[in-house]
Amino acid sequence: MINTQNLVWADLQSVKNVPAKALNWLADEQSLTAKLRHKFADFGLNVISQTQTIPNKNEAKILDFSGQVLVREVALLGGGRAVVFARSVIPITTDTKDLLEIGTQPLGEILFNNTNIKRGKMQIAQAQNAWGRRRVFTIGETQLLVAEFFLEDLYE
Repeated sequence: MINTQNLVWADLQSVKNVPAKALNWLADEQSLTAKLRHKFADFGLNVISQTQTIPNKNEAKILDFSGQVLVREVALLGGGRAVVFARSVIPITTDTKDLLEIGTQPLGEILFNNTNIKRGKMQIAQAQNAWGRRRVFTIGETQLLVAEFFLEDLYE
C-alpha cells in the first residue's frame, strides 16, 4: 500500500507541518489496536502480505540487522475501510519465534501486553497523503520495527 523504502524519518518534535488531526494519532503512546477498537465497533485486520525477505536499507540500518526477516503488511479496518496501513519487520530469531505465525491477530496487542518488551523512540514521516510513525521494539536480544501509517479514512 505504501512504499516505505525511501522515506525520510524524523523525530516528532522536529517536524513542524504535521496537521492536528494526524498529530493526535502520531503522538499517542498507547496501544493503537486498543484505540482503534474503541473508535470502531467493527474493527478488523486484513493481512496484505507476510513474506520472508531481507529488509530495505533504512530498515536494516535502524535495526542493525541484515539477515532474513519476516515483513508483515496489514490494513487495520474500521467502518469497513482501511484506516491504518502497518508494516512490521521482524528478524527471524529465537526471540521472535512466537510472532512469526500470529495470523490475523494484531501485532500491537502482543507488543503492548508484554511488559518485557522495550519500546524505542518514535520517528515520523509523510508518505503521499498519509502520516506515519515507526518505532523499534526489543524482545530479548532482537529488535523489530513497526511502522504505522494513518490513512485519510481514519479522520472521517
